[in-house]
Amino acid sequence: MSAHGRITEVEPPRRDILGVPVVALPWSVAIETMRAMIAEQHFALVTWLNAHNANLAQDDVEFRQALERFLILPDGVGVDIASKLLHGAPFPANLNGTDFIPALLTAETRPLRVGLVGARADVVEKATASFRQLAPQHEFRVISDGFFKAADEPHILEILKNYQPQILLVAMGVPRQEMFMASHLSVEHCTLAFGVGALFEFRAGVVPRAPILVQKLRFEWLYRLAQEPERLWRRYVVGNPLFLLRVLRAKLRGQI
Repeated sequence: MSAHGRITEVEPPRRDILGVPVVALPWSVAIETMRAMIAEQHFALVTWLNAHNANLAQDDVEFRQALERFLILPDGVGVDIASKLLHGAPFPANLNGTDFIPALLTAETRPLRVGLVGARADVVEKATASFRQLAPQHEFRVISDGFFKAADEPHILEILKNYQPQILLVAMGVPRQEMFMASHLSVEHCTLAFGVGALFEFRAGVVPRAPILVQKLRFEWLYRLAQEPERLWRRYVVGNPLFLLRVLRAKLRGQI
């Protein structure tokens, strides 16, 4: 990718989901694609599209425009349903960041510098310790927690320029993390920057993952709703049906 975050090499296949181009690659190919980009020092901003993020992109013009700078991976059963309805098949793999980032870190045997930005200070420290245990071949460094102010941004960016991580994990929630990444990050700060949402909370053990069987049945969203109903009910109870309605409308428009 170029220093402006737009892909300039061979582009991976994509499927349009409500106006957002989402990468359609098998798991192993996606991992190897990221490894190749790191090896070749191709700068990229990477994030994920799920039903919630797709709804935000429909409602927030600035967020939708910011996503144009990103390589976007599929996350969850909602976008799989959308892909099947709109393109005739689900995505080749659910490349959700909670599983994809640890898999990328363990697959990459060359020592890398990995920076972390986001979450509470105690959470990002615990997440860093978890990553060090998972992939000890890499160097992990906390750049900042996620509660910095605009006045702190120049200092954070200066640290990144000096550290030059090959992987930068940004966990500040959607759309704040994407807006920060699109506005401030470039090739001088890192190679691959990922907007990872709640990943640090999962790695730190603050938010429990669903049991493996629930994950395989693709009901992890329901498990999360049961864990945090007050915070997540609107996202799932209101947001999921709204997303599917928007997909059905897009399908009908395409048939007219």
